[in-house]
Amino acid sequence: MARRPTGADPRDAGLSSYDAMLLAAMERGGEGLETGRHILTYRQDATEEAKAAVASLGIRAADARDYGDQTASVSDVGEAESLFLPEIGVAIVNNPEFNDASAALVADTATPLEVVEPEYFVFADDVTPDYLHGFRRAVDAILQDVDGRVTEFGDDADAEALGATWGLNACRVPQSTRSGTGIRVAVLDTGMALNHPDFAGRAFVASSFVGQPVMDLHGHGTHCIGTSCGPTSPPGTTPRYGIAHKAGPIFVGKVLSNAGSGGTASVLAGMDWAIANGCAVISMSLGSQSPVQAAYTAAGQAALDKGCLIVAAAGNASNSTGAPANSPTIMSVASLDPNLAPSSFSNFGKIDIAGPGRDVFSAAPMPRRYATMSGTSMATPHVAGCAALLAQLSPSLRGRVLWNRLTAMARPLPYPPARVGRGLVQAYP
Repeated sequence: MARRPTGADPRDAGLSSYDAMLLAAMERGGEGLETGRHILTYRQDATEEAKAAVASLGIRAADARDYGDQTASVSDVGEAESLFLPEIGVAIVNNPEFNDASAALVADTATPLEVVEPEYFVFADDVTPDYLHGFRRAVDAILQDVDGRVTEFGDDADAEALGATWGLNACRVPQSTRSGTGIRVAVLDTGMALNHPDFAGRAFVASSFVGQPVMDLHGHGTHCIGTSCGPTSPPGTTPRYGIAHKAGPIFVGKVLSNAGSGGTASVLAGMDWAIANGCAVISMSLGSQSPVQAAYTAAGQAALDKGCLIVAAAGNASNSTGAPANSPTIMSVASLDPNLAPSSFSNFGKIDIAGPGRDVFSAAPMPRRYATMSGTSMATPHVAGCAALLAQLSPSLRGRVLWNRLTAMARPLPYPPARVGRGLVQAYP
């Protein structure tokens, strides 16, 4: 692995703060997923009281509402040691003494503070469960200044024929007369290749929560946006790979770095932003093998209450569903192979629905243009795109109502619900 000069700012090499924190932990020999920061969940209608309680500990607070379109991250708050996200009732605290100092406040029923949890690292949900090994390779590429790359998460892919990808056919997307017109879809991931020619003329609203430009140098986010919102008629013999081809504007939240790393805080900030901007569908192909977190559960409930549906990848560790998909208020998505059997890598347990996840063809940053990838990450945007088509039917199809209708329409499969949930997602005709 290439090593940076002692004392150099890792951001000078193109790394995000999360990349730097994870590198430092790895260099210390750490294998854990905790970043060292804390996440505070409080009663959602009590932001000002929660800020006062935190201030009583001498911790300065910032509020996402003070930033344009609620685009705020921990790195943006200057001297403040906490960032409050009022749409979801969560705060990120960057003070090492907060966990012990907050215990009495959380126990005091007179305060609106409910739970304090560690922040965890979060990763692009690729098919390789050895996340640290993959992260080392990605960082090595960045430190060697490899421009315009797509990481090992995608293989070279050539379009074979006109028509649609196997995933879209399995979900009956070509038969749908819906386009997602007027539906705001947010994809929280590694960003988007905004110069991709297949998206020329499409409207984007883009924000970064990891201190890097939104432009996707990883490939994961572009691939997911391609599936959920890509075009109906790509050029030449390229098969159709996009579902909600007129959804818009597309909200691009860069919550993972170009190396594929982020944290609970960056994801929550992106969720707060997407909810504040009225996105009907929020797609998150990311996660970690960490326990259920109260902050994600609160954010998912806030989203449902405000007419937003969050779908998230179950994970690829052949293990129990990871966070945030393991929260009961977030729709968890498992992966299927082309024969509609559960993918060998797909997590299990808390599964709500399944989507095509093996060998999925979609968009990639230029000059590559297209790639084939596998993972529950690829299954998730199939669900998000189908949700956008369904949401187009009526303004009443939002939040929990959209969740229930989407799962009720799923194609039953001969596998346990712990593997495929209600079955294979289907597009509304």
